Amino acid sequence: MDASSAKLQVAGFYDKPSGSIQYVVADPQTRRCAIIDPVLDFDEKSGATATKNADALLDFIRDQRLVVEWILDTHPHADHFSAAHYLSTKTGAPTAIGEKVVDVQKLWKAIYNWPGFPADGSQWHRLFADGETFTVGGIPAKVLFSPGHTLASITYVIGDAAFIHDTLFMPDSGTARADFPGGSAAQLWRSIQNILALPDETRLFVGHDYQAEGREPLWESTVAEQKSKNTHVAACRTEADFVALREARDRTLPMPRLILHALQVNMNGGRLPEPEPNGRRYLKFPLDCL
Repeated sequence: MDASSAKLQVAGFYDKPSGSIQYVVADPQTRRCAIIDPVLDFDEKSGATATKNADALLDFIRDQRLVVEWILDTHPHADHFSAAHYLSTKTGAPTAIGEKVVDVQKLWKAIYNWPGFPADGSQWHRLFADGETFTVGGIPAKVLFSPGHTLASITYVIGDAAFIHDTLFMPDSGTARADFPGGSAAQLWRSIQNILALPDETRLFVGHDYQAEGREPLWESTVAEQKSKNTHVAACRTEADFVALREARDRTLPMPRLILHALQVNMNGGRLPEPEPNGRRYLKFPLDCL
């Protein structure tokens, strides 16, 4: 089957607290599916965790009589906890992420002063290389290395759709920030150009939507729409133009409120810290590091 003609079935699930979109993507012929960027609920005020988002995905999968083949992360997220590990224990499906996650692990291992942490990607069942292929049911899938927002970001091109995480947002919202540790506006520009080199009709699914001017959440566009309407892409003729625009914008943005909470969970494949002798779990919170 030709990848660009394979029509993928896509269901998006919006998490309002983080502005994140989680996806269940399926081959309608085989009823096999993948889960992309699932969210584990966390309330930073109380420290409470929950599986409401993840269980909603499982309910949908059960209702649609789907079989989970993959649980895919596009990168270690800075604004929510990943539910990949939880969903793997519930479904038996393997987890996967890009192989450059080891660079993120090494960087944040030092920030957290976590000498015993295994920064080797072993927290996932599979580490994808740039250009590597796999399938969702009978639909071909390919991995594009898409750094810039993070060192490890990847895009999943599955059939006629691409899951572009935090590179491009919806056209009225521009592009993702590139000022986290390991980020690069220049790399982000090059990653965006690789995505926009896909066929114009390719459906693009973003990782976040912040409801520009109060509109309803949106998460699907096309390569053609992004080329012509994205407020950052259309405003920049060159990489230098984009870097200047992106870096100026990033200087005005506060750090995500959960970045120091989330990275220690997400670089560990979505695993919460192990309980201490009193039975409670604790997050480590470095001061004055960002």
